[in-house]
Amino acid sequence: MATETPPPARPQVHLPSTEEFIEVQQSAEFGELRRAHRSFAFPLTIAFITWYLLYVLLSNYAGDFMGTKVAGNINVALVLGLAQFLTTFLIAWWYARHAAAELDPRAEAIKSRMEGGA
Repeated sequence: MATETPPPARPQVHLPSTEEFIEVQQSAEFGELRRAHRSFAFPLTIAFITWYLLYVLLSNYAGDFMGTKVAGNINVALVLGLAQFLTTFLIAWWYARHAAAELDPRAEAIKSRMEGGA
């Protein structure tokens, strides 16, 4: 079905040049944004990988411990396995809050300045 109405006009956005990207990449503001991301993401990534590998190692080499009953048919392996899911969701939630509060405003300021909005 064809319509006679043209699509809405899209606002013109300034597309930065390669030199502008390099200039922003080398700026102190962008460096602070990277530091804010790395200081949050790297330690949590290392902690989670360590936690995951501990679970795998315990599953392989500490069968008696992992088979210890906690309540009924629930054993330590099941509890730790479910805790893996819980920590995954908690880390995702925590990162989303961190990004919304710390990273997104800084990134938006840089983006709007590059696109000529500020």
